[in-house]
Amino acid sequence: MTMTETASHASRADMVDICRRMNSSGINQGTAGNLSLRTGDTFLITPSSLAYDKMEPEDIVEMDFDGTYEGRRRPSSEWRFHRDILAARKDINVVLHCHSIYATTLAVHHKTIPSFHYMTGVAGGTTIRCAKYATFGTQALSDYALEALEGRLACLLGQHGQISLGADLEKALWLGIEVETISRLYVQALTLGEPPILSDEEMARVLKQMDQMSYGQAPDLEGVNDTARPRQAADA
Repeated sequence: MTMTETASHASRADMVDICRRMNSSGINQGTAGNLSLRTGDTFLITPSSLAYDKMEPEDIVEMDFDGTYEGRRRPSSEWRFHRDILAARKDINVVLHCHSIYATTLAVHHKTIPSFHYMTGVAGGTTIRCAKYATFGTQALSDYALEALEGRLACLLGQHGQISLGADLEKALWLGIEVETISRLYVQALTLGEPPILSDEEMARVLKQMDQMSYGQAPDLEGVNDTARPRQAADA
């Protein structure tokens, strides 16, 4: 096996692992959901209608951006939005789609998640939008998903589920779980009535803090003297 073949097999095995963790984490069920990974000028995608516990690395399908594929199985019926998102978003390498319960609960009501909680910002903006409904597997669904993902890392799909994006497989899975968590909080908050919404100004501060954290920097507030600092510096 060449180095290229070894790397490809490792990527496929990692995808199978993430798919199984989607189910074990509770954000997906059965054969629902799908996953793709950019691999240079092509991308890998999960096959259609194959249970994750039966999936092997060899079942992962390689696709070109012109819609042609190579593999022993057919690609997921949702390959269009995977292709189109990866083509449009050079900042991400992974597209994760699942039917998590609370995110889908909101999606069936076409509800966008507002900034009722600061963690809404994990999706990259002040809201997590809900895309318009279209039949699964269609170009219309892909077009609506791209619209809802503009400037975002996640969205809901009307009467369908959720999409979460990531620079790598682990980040996409983490975000999918976070979107489900914030969706559950919103559903439960709505039982008490519409919750208050954080202002755009506050969310701008939140997003800046999150951006700093993503680069490993402590999110110290501007103008605050009481900041975390290394002990050696504090004793100097």
